[in-house]
This record gives sequence, structure tokens and C-alpha cells, in this order.
Amino acid sequence: MECQCEKDNPEDAGWWMNTNSVQMGAFTVVGYILYRFSQTLPALIRWPIRLFCSVTGLSALWSWVSRLVGTLRVIKSLCKWLAGIWRFFAASSSKLQWLVAVITGSPRNEAMKSETNKPGLTLILLGPAGGGRTSLADTLLGSSEKKEPIMESTKRRTVVDGREVIVIDTPDLLGLSLGNNKRAREALRSLQLSSPGPHAFLLVIRASGSSVDQDAAQAIQATLELFGDSVAGHIIPVFTHADRLGRRRSLDQLLDSGGLRRALSVCEQRPELLDNRPDCPEAQSVTCRQLAGRVMEMKTLKGHFVHEMQRREERMKEELLADMSSALAAKLGH
Repeated sequence: MECQCEKDNPEDAGWWMNTNSVQMGAFTVVGYILYRFSQTLPALIRWPIRLFCSVTGLSALWSWVSRLVGTLRVIKSLCKWLAGIWRFFAASSSKLQWLVAVITGSPRNEAMKSETNKPGLTLILLGPAGGGRTSLADTLLGSSEKKEPIMESTKRRTVVDGREVIVIDTPDLLGLSLGNNKRAREALRSLQLSSPGPHAFLLVIRASGSSVDQDAAQAIQATLELFGDSVAGHIIPVFTHADRLGRRRSLDQLLDSGGLRRALSVCEQRPELLDNRPDCPEAQSVTCRQLAGRVMEMKTLKGHFVHEMQRREERMKEELLADMSSALAAKLGH
């Protein structure tokens, strides 16, 4: 019976258990502050405060709170560990998907294309030597390898925000290093690689040069000579090396210097000023999205660019198909 009486005595649990919830909460907060504050005090002062917490029952309550906090920390660590495992399996699945595509004979580009869910874009990169054309191609394609200047037009694919982007990189079509025959052949080859036609021509020009207006005028004139006057509406001037402009940091300031605005009056599209330094991945990501958005606008407004050579090729195909159909019909009639 004595044990039962002692068990039923509520005073042993601390007088704070007999108060209402508001008083208990306030007392708990004060006790916690005293308990934490006592850890920074000398032992002579710290022990009386701890003895007070023990007598009033706050030590037992704080012990329960500490165990709860420890449990929550363990759960947090477990969730972080499970998230790491999930990221590992997600990365492994994408690599395995590429491996399966290689083993089955499907090219990597097809596997990459299956991941896209938006209409594709096609663009051709042009620009004078030293303007940053190859560097911009590497930025768009996510490549950082140093390569020799290309001597023929190449076709590569990438994905930007779930959209497949076909990038046609060209050699020095606007200069004189290739010769007229080579320039003409590579210009037509770039159109064949972009069949049924590119959505935009990115004319890449170095913005930090002292003769940027003259370079832009010459590049636009050379582009019109290669692809015809109708290409003017599909040209997006792109000025690179914005980090080297000094005080002329904005596009308006660049256009107002010299005769650059007059040189670009032939084009129907506003230019872009980019900072595509290889050591700045954030700027490169913004560049890719920015240019993909501009090309998408061009596609919506104008569709594909169709060269006269491509129109002639389509007419020849139609005529050949008509001739072959007539010959086959005559053969079937006998």
C-alpha cells in the first residue's frame, strides 16, 4: 500500500505538472533558457541552476525533448541518404539507356531525341574568323574540348530545356581563306545538312573589336552574297566577348557607338550581346536558353529558310517523280 500511495503522489513529478498548459509552456521555456545559459557559467554557479531544473522536473522534460530532436536528426539523415541513392540510380539509368542504344545499334542522338518533348530547332552558325563562332558552338553543345578550326560544315545535336537543337557549324564562309569554290560548296552543304532548312542564321561577331561596325557590315554583305537577299530576315546578329567591352556594357551603348546600328539595319532581328566565357557556366546556360528562345521566335514567325537551290531541288524531284510515274503506268498498261 505504501508503494501505491507513493505512486499516486503527483508532487514527485514536479510542481510544473500541476499547472495549466500556458504556465507549463512558459516555465519550460524559462527553464530551457536557464539550462542552456548555465552551460556557459562557471561550475560554482552552473550546478545550482541544474539542481533547480532537476528538482522541478525540467531535466526530465528536457531529456525527452533532446531524444525527440535526436530522432528527428536521424530521420533527416536517413532521408538524405535515400535521396543520394535515388540520384545515383537516376544517373545510372540514363547511362544504361545510352549503353542500350549503342548495343542495339541506335545512335546516341536518337536516344537523346526520345527525351525531348518540344518541337526541334535548326540553326546555322556563321561569322568571320576570330569572332567566337566555334566558341559559341561549344557553348550551345556543352563541349569544352579545344579543337582545330573546322574545314567543312558539320552537323551536331543538343537538347536545351527539353527541345532538340540542331547546330550546323561552318568554316570560314565569310572570309577568303577557303577560296570561292570551297565557300560556295560549304554554304550549300550547310543548307543540305539543315534540310528542310534552318530556322535562323546566327551571325557571330566579336563585339570588343575596334572596327566592329565594319566587321558587321562585311559579314552581313558576305552572307547575302552566299545565301541570297531573302536570308536577311533570318539573320540574328550575335555579338560575343561582352566581358571585354569596358564601359560599353549594354547593347544600346554598343549600337550607339560608330555606325553599327546602320550596318545592322539590313537585318530584321534585334542583335544579342553575349558573355560566353568558358569559365562561367552560369552565363553559358543563360546563353543557350536565350538563343534557343530567339530561334523559336524566328521559327514561329517565319518558319524554315528555303534557298533557291532547295526550291530547284524540290522541283527536280517532282519532275523526276512525274516522269517515273508515267513510265511505270505505261509499263503496267502493256
